[in-house]
Amino acid sequence: MLTAEQNEQLTQVEAGTPMGEVLRRYWYPVAFTRELEEFPVKRVELLGEFFALWKSPSGRYGIVPEACPHRKASLAYGVVEADGIRCPYHGWVFDADGACTSQPAERDNTQFQERVRAQAGKVEEMGGLVWAYVGPHSEEDPAPLLPRFDTYVMDGFRDIGWADLPCNYVQIMENAVDPHHVEFLHGRYFEFVGKHEGFTAPASFGKEHVKIGFTPFEWGIIKRRVLKGASEENDDWKVGHPLVFPYNMRVGGGGIHQMQIRVPINRTTTRFILYTVHSPDGYEHVDQPQIPDYQVPVFDKDGRHVTNYVEGQDMMAWVTQGAITDRTTEHLGRSDIGVAMLRKMFREQMDVVARGEDPLGTIREEHERIDLPCEKDKFHAGGAQFALDFCDMGSTRFSPVLDAIKKIHISAADKIASEKAAAE
Repeated sequence: MLTAEQNEQLTQVEAGTPMGEVLRRYWYPVAFTRELEEFPVKRVELLGEFFALWKSPSGRYGIVPEACPHRKASLAYGVVEADGIRCPYHGWVFDADGACTSQPAERDNTQFQERVRAQAGKVEEMGGLVWAYVGPHSEEDPAPLLPRFDTYVMDGFRDIGWADLPCNYVQIMENAVDPHHVEFLHGRYFEFVGKHEGFTAPASFGKEHVKIGFTPFEWGIIKRRVLKGASEENDDWKVGHPLVFPYNMRVGGGGIHQMQIRVPINRTTTRFILYTVHSPDGYEHVDQPQIPDYQVPVFDKDGRHVTNYVEGQDMMAWVTQGAITDRTTEHLGRSDIGVAMLRKMFREQMDVVARGEDPLGTIREEHERIDLPCEKDKFHAGGAQFALDFCDMGSTRFSPVLDAIKKIHISAADKIASEKAAAE
């Protein structure tokens, strides 16, 4: 249980608040790569602020606050030019570093031009997503580097599902350190829904939890579980999977590698992104000129939550807690040890940033790839079968490339079986 003041502090995302300042030390996906290829400027909201995001003809990206420093017209309606974005109202131009490079009606006043700047962030493209950093940085104290986590750079066939949810991101992240919900929300509740809608829920999700554990590590918290019929030698405990502080969770199994991204758009809106790479043993490379993105359903036509797939059940549990969970009336039990650990981690990182230090998981070393620990044999359910259940009973069922994904897993399993038979 938290006090009202503690809950307020924990869930804030705005600039100048302790948690808002922590969040501004990280990079976030703010657009799909294909969006700026279709039209080169986009209005985006992140951490309770609006920005103009653009891509120049040379391929360089930029992001600045939406309001033009001149007379506050929206730069999200600006004209993208070779060296920046031109305000549609009076034609002032700002480059990707925030410098004002042109003031058409102030041609003789060069000193005035030099005094005007936009607070530019940093932007990079990676893995079909456009990433932005809008926190503090300078020449003397540069921004941290964009972490190149394995899912974004590994070989494999990709798709990206997403939904905008009317709730604070913290209640979603608390789910990432709550193993027990799986056997009830995705087990018993899934079976209940299936019984009434005429389908069979995956059996592996309903396995009983015998033991859970949590290990802090350099990127956040590793979540572990022992399920009935398994032991600590199984992947679910021996390897586990990580909550990547402060807004990601890495999951996997059956040749599926997924980063679940929870972007704090504002205090009561979170963009939930399911970034998935299909790369099973036996996978043969498939070209993908463009990574497809698609919206997954949250509500049906009557306004009820869609709960006949795994992530729909999660979203129901997050959103029905309210826009911001009232933690002053909750009752945490022993099974909530991971939730308590995460809240402590948030508080610790607020103190770290207040001291002027880098928070957990920010990176300043050049790198090609960061591999995160993640189980392969999830729920000791077997590879190909888990993957097909994932495709049929999870958000991937809504993917525009579902048939291609299923063929990849079936073909890879057949290839491994053939190689095994030949070796015998």
